[in-house]
Amino acid sequence: MRTRILSSLDQISAAAWNALAGHDHPFLRHEFLHALERTGCTTPATGWTPQHLLLEAEGGGNQRLLGAVPLYLKNNSYGEYIFDWAWAEAYGRANVPYYPKLVAAVPFSPVTGPRLLHGDGDATHLRETLIRTTLALAEDLRVSSLHWLFTPMADTEKLEAHGLLRRVGYQFHWHNQDYADFDHFLTGFAAHKRKKIKHERRVVAEAGVNMEVRVGQELTPALWDIFYDFYHMTIRKHGAIPYLTRAFFHEIGRLMPESIVMIFARHAGKYIGAALNLRGADTLYGRYWGGEDGYPGLHFETCYYRAIDYCIEHRLRRFEAGAQGEHKLARGFLPVATYSAHWLSHPQFYQAVMDFLRRERNGVEYYMSELNEHSPFKKTP
Repeated sequence: MRTRILSSLDQISAAAWNALAGHDHPFLRHEFLHALERTGCTTPATGWTPQHLLLEAEGGGNQRLLGAVPLYLKNNSYGEYIFDWAWAEAYGRANVPYYPKLVAAVPFSPVTGPRLLHGDGDATHLRETLIRTTLALAEDLRVSSLHWLFTPMADTEKLEAHGLLRRVGYQFHWHNQDYADFDHFLTGFAAHKRKKIKHERRVVAEAGVNMEVRVGQELTPALWDIFYDFYHMTIRKHGAIPYLTRAFFHEIGRLMPESIVMIFARHAGKYIGAALNLRGADTLYGRYWGGEDGYPGLHFETCYYRAIDYCIEHRLRRFEAGAQGEHKLARGFLPVATYSAHWLSHPQFYQAVMDFLRRERNGVEYYMSELNEHSPFKKTP
């Protein structure tokens, strides 16, 4: 078995990478990650230097891919959604460099999924080897830290066993309870909450706004341009960073159309909003949206309610609508724990972060309990 580090995914075939990544998680696919690299989103200039780690079996002059980690050398903390700015500031006050650091993640995507990718064989051994090899790489590169972002519980526990520190966060997810339609979903709501959502949807319909769901090859380059303009408009409006390029969206539309679900809003024949979703095996992932002002309820209808309609129609089990957003709770999205795992090379900072994460975890768990007390669903005795 040998280790290889890739500075770009064009150094490995899509078939080989996807044999490990599978089809359940569109953000892990070669097409998605490579599109980020090819279109200037994940480059040294943006603070994301690819350092993808491969484990290969040698023999007979051929290499067979056994395992991989989507890995990046970072010189900032943008686009990660697991916020460590306070840690970087503490390092700075102590005159200890925090950057560069290593991050095992899907860039710009707060989506839980495997970070220890492996094929057939001894899964336990391969995961252990991937963790040990990644830690060794972090030490060889003399980075301050190694961060695994949005890891599943099983991977998180494996990482903890190697001394990494667990961090707990939360998101709001919608879960399909075999609903027949949207009204069936609303029957579980308390009456005043149900009335509010029906009012929000009615306001949009009465304004003459028509909704369109476009998938796959239905999304022409012109429609991608329309979406991108809305996306960029929203980014500018909120003073955020436009991480993703127009070319990136065209690229994923071309390379992985079967994963794309776009919801457009039109009024008087003109597009006034759009929301991009990616579809996995049993989950819809809401990612980006943009829309014009002056249409009450447009955001909720485009980003949430029509996506829920789609999930019910296509029998998807879950809808993940992105990071944060307590306003999702009143619309049937319940808090779900998310996880990350962290290794810091500096012993004193390692201990300080361990103490901080212990206190933070208690606060997050208490807050999630409070959120569940305020869910829109009828209370059962």
